[in-house]
Amino acid sequence: MTSHFYRPAEGHRLPHDPFNAIVGPRPIGWIGTLSPAGVRNLAPYSFFNAFSYTPPLIGFSSTVRKHTARNAELSGEFTWNLVTRALAEQMNATSTTADIDEFVASALEAADSVEISAPRVAASPVSFECRVSDIIPLRGADGHTSTGVLTIGEVVAVHIDEAMIPDGIYQTALAHPVLRAGGPSAYFEVLAEGRFDLVRPR
Repeated sequence: MTSHFYRPAEGHRLPHDPFNAIVGPRPIGWIGTLSPAGVRNLAPYSFFNAFSYTPPLIGFSSTVRKHTARNAELSGEFTWNLVTRALAEQMNATSTTADIDEFVASALEAADSVEISAPRVAASPVSFECRVSDIIPLRGADGHTSTGVLTIGEVVAVHIDEAMIPDGIYQTALAHPVLRAGGPSAYFEVLAEGRFDLVRPR
């Protein structure tokens, strides 16, 4: 095997940074928040994941404290909404950095949450209502902080389309979830034919 080696601090010497493509496909954090003025915000984050069962924790990382991270910090809450193939184009429309109501701009209907004030995406088959549990400034190995921040929230309420849970078991592929891949425009859809099963050793 011939290896392409590089030190990130010195540049990758490729047409596009491969880091995002290697760590992927990545789940999308489609995060809904409210500003202090009551303006709805909806934005996708590809640096997103689940971190804990008990308590159930999810988090998203923002390169700067822009609208979503700032709103979550000030309000103490946010929603996560599952991106499906049917919603992918509207999700992409919400990636604008303009200070607008992305629900209106992307023609998405908002749904009220039960436990918090932040809006949900009505058409999304799964939504989490979250209360912020931690905000972590990101830093390098040398201790220097970056402009990025990791926002972690505890899931306090869950909404699931019952069509996704036949026989009471959530079926990932039924929702056709979309995941972010590498490069400037690549995404993947989870399809049933991609499934395989492994049994953990005892």
